[in-house]
Amino acid sequence: MPRINEERLHAAVEDDFVVFIIGVRINRLRAVREWLPVARVMPRMLRELREQPTRGLLDSRSAFGLRNFTMVQYWRSFEDLRTYTRDHDAEYFPAWMRFDHEAAESGAVGISHETYVVRAGEYETAYNNAPEYGLGEVGKLSRLRKGDGVRRVDRG
Repeated sequence: MPRINEERLHAAVEDDFVVFIIGVRINRLRAVREWLPVARVMPRMLRELREQPTRGLLDSRSAFGLRNFTMVQYWRSFEDLRTYTRDHDAEYFPAWMRFDHEAAESGAVGISHETYVVRAGEYETAYNNAPEYGLGEVGKLSRLRKGDGVRRVDRG
């Protein structure tokens, strides 16, 4: 069980970073042969990325539902993410090609992804009576003082 921080905290990441959100939706529950291979590849990718920290994955979190699986990943840079996803010898690329050529046609399972480049200092985090999560595990935690609110970025 994660430790609950009983204070108000903020997580800071020194440089730009990337948030990559991957979604898998099972459209036909009975088509196990179609969606199970898609579901099985993610643990292999994560193991590979954790064993090779120089690839740039900072952290990841998953959420499961009956038909939906969502993973939020934090990456050091967009270039690191792009390099990994285009590496023909890594887990991701062959899995994507298999999905694109086999599973996508049947419609039994769907995949989505969104990628956001976050500029240093142009985000907000807050943790209050909660464990570190997401950037709270990746960044440097500091106390939020009473009156601290949304930090607005002046775009001049």
